[in-house]
Amino acid sequence: MVALITPFRNGEVDVSTLQKLVEFHIKSGTSAIVPCGTTGESATLSHEEHEQVIEMVIQTARGRVAVIAGTGSNNTQEALRFTRHAQRAGADGALLISPYYNKPTQEGLVQHFRAVAEAVDIPIVIYNIASRTGVNIEPETFGRLAKIRNIAGVKESSGNLEQMSRIKALTGEKFALISGDDGLTLPVLAIGGTGVISVVANILPKEVAQMVAAFHKGRLEEARKIHYHLLAITKAVFIETNPIPVKTAMGLMKLIPEASLRLPMCALSPANLAKLKEVLRSYKLI
Repeated sequence: MVALITPFRNGEVDVSTLQKLVEFHIKSGTSAIVPCGTTGESATLSHEEHEQVIEMVIQTARGRVAVIAGTGSNNTQEALRFTRHAQRAGADGALLISPYYNKPTQEGLVQHFRAVAEAVDIPIVIYNIASRTGVNIEPETFGRLAKIRNIAGVKESSGNLEQMSRIKALTGEKFALISGDDGLTLPVLAIGGTGVISVVANILPKEVAQMVAAFHKGRLEEARKIHYHLLAITKAVFIETNPIPVKTAMGLMKLIPEASLRLPMCALSPANLAKLKEVLRSYKLI
């Protein structure tokens, strides 16, 4: 699954490029498209733009690939608004980051996600990334959340395989453990994960899809080979805060006409730009 970037042109959402990116992923074997997440710079989109991007991705996909809309917020009412909109627009599911800045208790987290889940019928995937939110959702909390009818899984970005194993042990087989870190996709699959919501897939979707497919088909050596092949580019796209490097790479690769970001995201530093170009050349991407 790809954590899709939001292309901008002249400061506005670039709708035609967004449509082309959806087609690119459908042709490349991506299983699901996840618009308006962190990689999609959701924090800098207006409410109207957020809804526009989700609607455009769903309309372009036309059911050919699943769309899991980013609808999270640190304001429960805002998360409810975005998630209800995603359901009305035809999303197959919603990805909700845990509330950031507020630092809710574990009980507050349960109540937040329950309020959103009970208001809609589509599956909910929770996004756990304490490095951005300030609060870790504990494995025992996932044990409670997994009992809510349509909370279907977690995008886990703790980087802690022991924590992920505990989540899996406490939630059972039906609860999807999804890697939120490209570099840990293969290890997460090995402990019972289902796949990845990937940043690297913005530029190498076929390879990411092939690695996950190879693992699920029991071709472990092939999956391992792709994992190591992707290692250098995975490091490069996180050389600065996501999505600065991946968007820059997409501009260099001509996947998008303009690699612009919205403040407070700013251009890649010259030193890191040189490093990124070197890696892209080594992969023959530029």
